[in-house]
Amino acid sequence: MAKGLFKSGMIVSAMTMLSRILGLVRDAVVANLLGAGLAADVFLFANRIPNFFRRLFAEGAFAQAFVPVLSEIKEKHGDDEVRVFVAQAAGTLGTILLCVTILGVVGSPVIAALFGTTWFIDWWQGGENADKFLLASALLKFTIPYLFFISLVALCGAVMNVYNRFSVAAFTPVLLNVCLISCAVLLHDRFEQGAYALAIGVFIGGAAQLAFQLPFLGKLGMLSRPKFAWHAPHVTKVRKLMLPAIFGVSVSQINLLLDTIIAAALMTGSIAWLYYSDRLIEFPLGLFGIAIATVILPTLSKLHANDKGENFQQTMDWGVRFVLLLGFPAMGGLIVISPLIISVLFGHGEFKNGDVDNIAAVSAGVTAYSVGLVSFMLIKVLAPGFYARQDTKTPVKIGIKALTLNMIFNLALAPFFGYLGLALATSLSATCNAFLLYRGLKKERVYTISTFSMWFAAKAIFATLVMASSVYWLSHQLTWRGEGIATQLWVLGSLLASAIFLYFCVLYVCGVRVSTIKEIRQIEE
Repeated sequence: MAKGLFKSGMIVSAMTMLSRILGLVRDAVVANLLGAGLAADVFLFANRIPNFFRRLFAEGAFAQAFVPVLSEIKEKHGDDEVRVFVAQAAGTLGTILLCVTILGVVGSPVIAALFGTTWFIDWWQGGENADKFLLASALLKFTIPYLFFISLVALCGAVMNVYNRFSVAAFTPVLLNVCLISCAVLLHDRFEQGAYALAIGVFIGGAAQLAFQLPFLGKLGMLSRPKFAWHAPHVTKVRKLMLPAIFGVSVSQINLLLDTIIAAALMTGSIAWLYYSDRLIEFPLGLFGIAIATVILPTLSKLHANDKGENFQQTMDWGVRFVLLLGFPAMGGLIVISPLIISVLFGHGEFKNGDVDNIAAVSAGVTAYSVGLVSFMLIKVLAPGFYARQDTKTPVKIGIKALTLNMIFNLALAPFFGYLGLALATSLSATCNAFLLYRGLKKERVYTISTFSMWFAAKAIFATLVMASSVYWLSHQLTWRGEGIATQLWVLGSLLASAIFLYFCVLYVCGVRVSTIKEIRQIEE
């Protein structure tokens, strides 16, 4: 089982890496075409709203409720019952999503006013941000339907993951990035406002992802005619599990949306700076944290269905150890070399122009978000410990506490530090969330971190400090500021290679071997 988990994790990580790399290319194109001004703020605002609901309902609450129920049906009733359940879930979810999408498209000005209140007030009073409100209302008509497509994609992907077809779901986001990049390059000059090209790319990308997954679902024998079944027993169970799950695993997404709402009231550029900072954090988070969470949830659900509590604890401990191995160096590396990464990815075209040093602004945001990177990753592993056991009530209580703390931190820090205060508040609330999740698992005697993993964490922190300080010194010995893209790429590659080499060398000296990561060890009493 350990080797299977490790192999599956590596497959998902590889596919996610391809998607994230294309995502960074997409963001570089957006930064080059739109910069960090009005058009960028509005497009990122219009794109974040459906993405927020996608992560909240589709990949968040729905997936965490759907996968454990699906795994239980598969283990206890077989494939025929699974096929019926998938058809019922697809029909029920699809009907609701279609209604929500139509309402969202028709009521896009209302949504823009709700989440961009200051823009709406300016439009109402003839202020300077009136154009932002009008553009946001128009772009939302293209981006809102993405929620319909991507939620059904999440359903298909969940079925694939339960049947250990991880690569299909992990590859699918690549298509969105391809569509966005293509539309940005091919359609940008066809509109007075280039943001329209990107919004169309979001719509096409959502449809392309769903079309890509359906044949694989059919090959698996799970593609049946959707049926609306609101009161079907298994659908009812998913509905009941979803409601509290919305506040559980998706708290970080609520925090990010609240950041966007508050950032809309700050100086122009704040939303873009937060977005680009978040995108760099999402790279290691998606590559390692979400990848492990993807493969660990079906496994934990299966172990719980078969009453294998000891294996459940050991698998949880393996997941925690894996994210600590990669989370700490990712945090240290981003803090040290983020200015160079940002310069390589975004420091061109409109992003480089203007009176504000956008590279320095985004780099500061990356540092503020990096403080909570390990916590973000731990949440992705600890939350499935509840959802695999079909316990969604405990995470909702923890989620509400974390959300409340985030708002308190926002109000306390934003007046003094602006957008950096918002990023730091998100990191602090994520840390509180991870701690409370762990405390809840420990209290219920579901999972207690092993002594072995605690020593492993100490070694990873030590190796990260050695690596980060060495790379920081090396970065100041190499000249890259003001140089061409080729020179910057060479310096960045050298620093990344040095960081990876130093980190794993120090770990090796400390006694960490490959088997330390591959093996699922017994929890020490």
